[in-house]
Amino acid sequence: MSAMLQPQVILLKEGTDTSQGKAQMVSNINACTAVVDTVRTTLGPCGMDKLIHDDKGGVTISNDGATIMRLLDIVHPAAKILVDIARSQDSEVGDGTTTVVLLAGEFLKEAKPYIEDGVHPHNLIRSYRTAGHLAIEKVKELSVSIEGKSLEEKKTLLAKCAATTLSSKLIGGEKEFFASMVVDAVLAIGNDDRLNMIGMKKVPGGTMRDSFLVNGVAFKKTFSYAGFEQQPKKFLNPKILLLNIELELKSEKENAEIRLSDPLQYQSIVDAEWNIIYDKLDKCVRSGAKIVLSRLAIGDLATQYFADRDIFCAGRVTEEDLQRVAAATGGTVQTSVNNVIDEVLGTCEVFEERQVGNERFNIFSGCPSGQTATIVLRGGADQFIEEAERSLHDAIMIVRRALKNSTVVPGGGAIDMEVSKYLRQHARTIAGKSQFFVNSFAKALEVIPRQLCDNAGFDATDMLNKLRQKHASGEGANYGVDINTGGIADSFANFVWEPAVVKINAINAATEAACLILSVDETVKNPKSESAQGDAAAMAGRGRGGAAMRGRGGRGMRRR
Repeated sequence: MSAMLQPQVILLKEGTDTSQGKAQMVSNINACTAVVDTVRTTLGPCGMDKLIHDDKGGVTISNDGATIMRLLDIVHPAAKILVDIARSQDSEVGDGTTTVVLLAGEFLKEAKPYIEDGVHPHNLIRSYRTAGHLAIEKVKELSVSIEGKSLEEKKTLLAKCAATTLSSKLIGGEKEFFASMVVDAVLAIGNDDRLNMIGMKKVPGGTMRDSFLVNGVAFKKTFSYAGFEQQPKKFLNPKILLLNIELELKSEKENAEIRLSDPLQYQSIVDAEWNIIYDKLDKCVRSGAKIVLSRLAIGDLATQYFADRDIFCAGRVTEEDLQRVAAATGGTVQTSVNNVIDEVLGTCEVFEERQVGNERFNIFSGCPSGQTATIVLRGGADQFIEEAERSLHDAIMIVRRALKNSTVVPGGGAIDMEVSKYLRQHARTIAGKSQFFVNSFAKALEVIPRQLCDNAGFDATDMLNKLRQKHASGEGANYGVDINTGGIADSFANFVWEPAVVKINAINAATEAACLILSVDETVKNPKSESAQGDAAAMAGRGRGGAAMRGRGGRGMRRR
């Protein structure tokens, strides 16, 4: 009786939403599956594109998994983990973003019946981790090295990797054209890890085939003054001066007050301002530079001064472009024009201003350092060029990874089928429940070839049976889905390759994400405290705003 009269112990605030146990796990798995179904159809050469319309009216057309996941406004906390793994795959290797989301979703889908039947999640997690480790070791074992080849052979192999990546993109129809361009761009920057050394400039109009690669730097003509048209637009072996200062007359920034006893003294002050700017310009000319670039403005006086002396100048050049010019030409950005020596000046074989569509581009080619390249993209619509840029970014990342890790595996679902076969065989050697879980992991890997078939409109069941039979025979380790014929083919012989690091990273990230989601058995959400925090932040913002306004209203020195 006394037990029945025990008062209820309240731990959490009123209004707190808690859900836990088996139902919570199943809910998390269902949420992740819903997200996976969004990107499922974008996989492979026959994948469809998604048109995403945001609240600001922006429209994005893409079939890049990471881009779609980033633009989806996902609110479910467990499903957000899939966004994170897509991002990590994109930043780490550049491609395989749809693959990693698809694998994680399939691992969870395979685990769902076991969770519903009362299997403890940690038994599943332990088996998944073991299977993931075995799968990665098998991928490493099956990978083929491209090390020790000649430069021409290596370029051909890298172009094949880039073409495999581009085949699933919007610009897949011109994959050979862009693949060789990407390989040349990556080889141009050498061992430099900075991706921003490969610039991409978008010019609407023309066709995809009008795109071109500059072995150097190209950027759009910056804002210019009247004297600009009188300047020469082409130089051979010019010296290049890079500045981070303004070359124009400026009124005094300080709220200064000057008392004059004689009106003639005023003229001396005006003359001093003119002498300062003329002194700067004269030092630029005496340095021997024929091209002057500055991150800050170059005014009308300086533009005309340089034009009279056959010197080309451009002001307001973006920081990124200026750094790339410095890397390519061997110059150093100067913050002063005093003591400009030859060592800080850059040079290139040819500088010219060229018309590209409606834009005029300043192009530096034949650079001695050669650690940069620029791809100028052409195309009909802005959205199309944006997607082409994202596609080329993936291809550039893949070529860089293949160049560094130099091992490739067959694509088209071949490696997934072979690893799946290996795990099924291994599962038979395990006693206990783990046998089922490793088998489920192996079955989940088959989602890649199955989805490739579904997206291409083929009979997935028939194709998977053919692939299983071929891989089981022991001679078909490289056999995958052939999108062109609707049958199966040797992916390696057809040059459908991808760097081994893409598959290793995808299996690793997908396994970790699945294990993380399976280990969550309770979600606590307190809407009242959330709204209270929001109100407090709003009040604080208003308070700060009022203080800031009061501070500005006072008299005193003008804000700089």
